[in-house]
Amino acid sequence: MELTGEQTKKKYTKPLRRIAIWNDEHGYVVQLLTNNFKLSASTIAQLYKARWMIEIFFRNIKQLLKIKSFIGTSRNAVETQIWTALSTMLLLCWLKHIAKYKWGLANL
Repeated sequence: MELTGEQTKKKYTKPLRRIAIWNDEHGYVVQLLTNNFKLSASTIAQLYKARWMIEIFFRNIKQLLKIKSFIGTSRNAVETQIWTALSTMLLLCWLKHIAKYKWGLANL
């Protein structure tokens, strides 16, 4: 498929591939656009799902841990902050798992 809008076809001229994937968990079809014609549809779906889990992880870090931006810009600073946040999220998930009451992460 190709983009046909006046502005979009000027900005992106390469052909695209549309993939439709059924989401069993939510009961609807997810449609993805990609410029990758080599990978199978199921592989692209798995990559999209993995990417989406990363997006959810960073959203949770921002919301639950009140992190609005990275403290530093060096690779070491960013990795340190991600590992610290990951450790904190792991502890919160463990507390949620062992809690007597079935609280959400935001309530811990």
